[in-house]
Amino acid sequence: MDSRDIKRLIEGDEAAFRIAYEQFSERVYRLAFRFLKDKEQSEEIVQEVFLNLWLSRCRLDENGNMWLYLYVIAKRLCLNALREIHKSTDLFNRLLSNIKEASNVTEEEILAADIGRLAEEIVSKLPKQQQLIFRLSRAEGLSHQEIAERLSISPNTVKNHMVEALKTLRAHLKYTDLIYFIILIFR
Repeated sequence: MDSRDIKRLIEGDEAAFRIAYEQFSERVYRLAFRFLKDKEQSEEIVQEVFLNLWLSRCRLDENGNMWLYLYVIAKRLCLNALREIHKSTDLFNRLLSNIKEASNVTEEEILAADIGRLAEEIVSKLPKQQQLIFRLSRAEGLSHQEIAERLSISPNTVKNHMVEALKTLRAHLKYTDLIYFIILIFR
């Protein structure tokens, strides 16, 4: 979903809302299911997330990351649901039973893929020089010195670009780490 679609959504365009739903509803469902291990509750979270999106669309940033916005809403709703589950012995026992049934390596692979996609989205929005240096370092495994030689810049410039790129990634992925930690706890 690009900034034009987000702008249309802010303006109340239902077609833009459908685009958001089609693009992100499955990811929201998978996230909710990782927390709740319950199909019905996860579907309810999806509906609540998109209802919240529609009702608060005027507060969206048209240049923002739609998935990150939905991710934070879904995470908050899941944590609220887990608090309610914790208060009820029946719901808590049901959650434990569902965890045993649903626990498998596929979920971890899906989470890793989601984090990878999110990281790639973030990297693609970095300034071009930072993107290039980051990719040369991480994808090709080049040292700062090798990158500096290839791009005819100083190793310090390479280091500075890497520091800024990593700061940006950390800032955007901090919620992802928290959710992954919570998922590991509830496994």
